Amino acid sequence: MNRTFQNGAWNSASPEIMVFDDAFVAANVCSGIELEAGHRENLHELILGAPGVALNAALLGHVARIEEHNRAIRQHEAAIPAATRGTLTVDQFCALPNENDVDAAIGGAERALAAARDAQAIGARAVFVSAALPAIDAASINAILGRTLGDVEAEAMARVREHLQRLGKEGEEWVARGMGFLPALAADGAAEPCPFCEQDLAASPLLRHYQAYFSEAYDALKAAVTDAGKSFADAHRGEVQAGFERAVREVSEARTFWSAYVELPAFELDTAAILRNWNAARDLVLTALRAKFAAPLEAAELGADALEGIAAYDRERDAVSAATAELVARNDAIALVKEQAAGANVGNAETDLARLRLIKLRHSEPTATLCQACIDEKAAKLVTEGLRDAARDALTNYRENVFPAYQQATNDYLQRFGAGFRIDAVNSVNTRGGSSCTYSVVINQVAVPVTANEGTSFRNTLSAGDRNTLALAFFFASLEQNAQLANAIVVIDDPMTSLDEHRSVATVQQIRALLGRVRQVIILSHFKPYLCEVWNGAGVNDRSAFLVRRDGQGSSIAEWDVRQDCITEHDKNHALVAEFVHTGNPAIERAVATALRPMLEAYLRVAYPVDFPPGKLIGPFINVCVQRLGAGDPILDQANIDELRALKDYGNNFHHDTNPAWQTQAINNQELTGFSQRVISFTRR
Repeated sequence: MNRTFQNGAWNSASPEIMVFDDAFVAANVCSGIELEAGHRENLHELILGAPGVALNAALLGHVARIEEHNRAIRQHEAAIPAATRGTLTVDQFCALPNENDVDAAIGGAERALAAARDAQAIGARAVFVSAALPAIDAASINAILGRTLGDVEAEAMARVREHLQRLGKEGEEWVARGMGFLPALAADGAAEPCPFCEQDLAASPLLRHYQAYFSEAYDALKAAVTDAGKSFADAHRGEVQAGFERAVREVSEARTFWSAYVELPAFELDTAAILRNWNAARDLVLTALRAKFAAPLEAAELGADALEGIAAYDRERDAVSAATAELVARNDAIALVKEQAAGANVGNAETDLARLRLIKLRHSEPTATLCQACIDEKAAKLVTEGLRDAARDALTNYRENVFPAYQQATNDYLQRFGAGFRIDAVNSVNTRGGSSCTYSVVINQVAVPVTANEGTSFRNTLSAGDRNTLALAFFFASLEQNAQLANAIVVIDDPMTSLDEHRSVATVQQIRALLGRVRQVIILSHFKPYLCEVWNGAGVNDRSAFLVRRDGQGSSIAEWDVRQDCITEHDKNHALVAEFVHTGNPAIERAVATALRPMLEAYLRVAYPVDFPPGKLIGPFINVCVQRLGAGDPILDQANIDELRALKDYGNNFHHDTNPAWQTQAINNQELTGFSQRVISFTRR
């Protein structure tokens, strides 16, 4: 696969590549001597490994989503101003339950509040009473109009009527009075003479008709008609109509009063129209009765216009009865209002009304949409919190297995590296931003928490080499936790930086141990001897080496011949002298002569490290050998002492510290060959 580094970043990630370098140390252990929260967070991720990182990433994703929910909730809550929700919190406001008919409930609460405030007036106010119109009994009126006298012949009645009409107005009354002055007819038909003209009335054909016409039955009939007319006129007189109008007005006023406290039906009566229809029906009936009174013996009945007028009046009468009956039916509710008003609390009524108004506002647009958005967001947050808790539990279970194993692996590597400390109490802690790792560094059985900022702390207990060793142990321990280690590419950049010298061998050993467990190991370093150590332990077919070489203004990568840099100075000197002994090449004579004394010194330093430490010269060493030989504790026997002295004396001829003219000292090829052979022989013992 190809990767390109451009604009300060690689074009794609390669999670299979695991790198130990200064950045790893700075990210997971400390920056200089400072250990910050970010280091512990990164170490936490390192310990978790890929599976744990995935669990932790899921947890962090849920935590981040919860923060998004919180931001959204704050925005939704801000969209519902305090002026809208009164004294309620947003949660209390949005939780208000809806009312099926909130407007009706508000109306009832308003009336209850008004009743509480007007309790005294309510107690004194009367309930509704019916307001009814007098009935017009068309059947009874028709019965009066239809009454006649059976003993009065129709011919006589016609003749009397004809005669009375000729007499003119009040003629009937005049004749009726005159009949009162006549004595009764005798049984035999004889009669007294006329009181006015003294003529004989026995032969008068009208007299008997008059007597029949103006009989007691006739008078009773006329009286009945008269009484019916008077009764009807009294029932529908103007005072009755004025009383009706007054009753309607009182009902209307009562309704206006009680409608503030009780839901009442409409009461809309057009009294003018009612009176018009009433008067019309009344007048038609009275006209019919007057006509009957004028002709009592004539059967009559109400005409179609009268019946139609009565029907119209009855409709008005029914409407009045129905309207007042509906109001009277609310008297029970009014009685309840009276009872409640007597013991009502104005404050409670105001609270109930305010709550209902808030309910209406809560469930009206656009507030309903705003509240629903807030409720939905909080519900979504609860779901996300459930996912977060589940992810946290999964991560906790994973940590319980991973963290102890990581602590043990880290301490194993610290022990291999010869560190004078170990780590303890490697644990994970949850923070608002995610997860972090805590641990203690145990030095001389004293635990130093990495979170300590004063006194004995991380910054003043570990040297740079110790911190680098700890980082390297963390790195190798993380490799142990990698389930995909066989496919990993491990890059180790300059592990010897600030690493104590005595840990270099252990580091080389651990790197060599990786070779068969990972796909590839890449070592980067400026320290060639260290690279040579790694190189020599690797399989011949599994290793390759490159170097970065300056090339003009840039650099280039070239193959590196490690063997040339792995040969020590002693090896080079030995190879040079051996070549001269074999070839006798005069071109290298002075180089060979100069190499003889360093060969002896290198041999003595390895063969006798206690008696020939770095910086000691061969001459003083020979003196020690002579003294030890005389004391019975020899380093070299006398023959070797003599041989070493001879070789030293020859080699001193070609060194600046023993011969100022060493560069021009004459060299005999045969003599040099002999001394070269003797030096090789001496360094083989």
